[in-house]
Amino acid sequence: MSVVLGYDESPGAVRALHVAIEVSAAFGEPLVLVYGVAAPGALGEEYSAHRDALHETGRATLEHAVSAADEAGVPTTVEVIDRKPAEALIDAATRHAARCIVVGSWGESPLRGALLGSTPHKLLHLSRTPVLCVPTEP
Repeated sequence: MSVVLGYDESPGAVRALHVAIEVSAAFGEPLVLVYGVAAPGALGEEYSAHRDALHETGRATLEHAVSAADEAGVPTTVEVIDRKPAEALIDAATRHAARCIVVGSWGESPLRGALLGSTPHKLLHLSRTPVLCVPTEP
């Protein structure tokens, strides 16, 4: 089993990282760090360049999370997935037999999350894997 974390360096994700590291350490399981990115469009040279830039950003973002996990002695796997964030997290959770998916929230209202389709809101409705939604610090 594993713990899957959606990470993008937002304030909610930074707090979720610390919680995910604690959960991984408590259960003695690896932490799968996921950056889901779906580049707009699917054709042409611009798409490839945009996708490559997003992948590079994702890898750099996840390096910071890997450093924090390494300091805590938690082994990690890094995945940059060409899907929207919620889909990417569900996919990774399924492939890695995840105990849970950990995500941070931005402190938005439930109505705003429902209307705009926040990643935590989508996960709570679509995931068969338990979701731990970590609020931003007060």
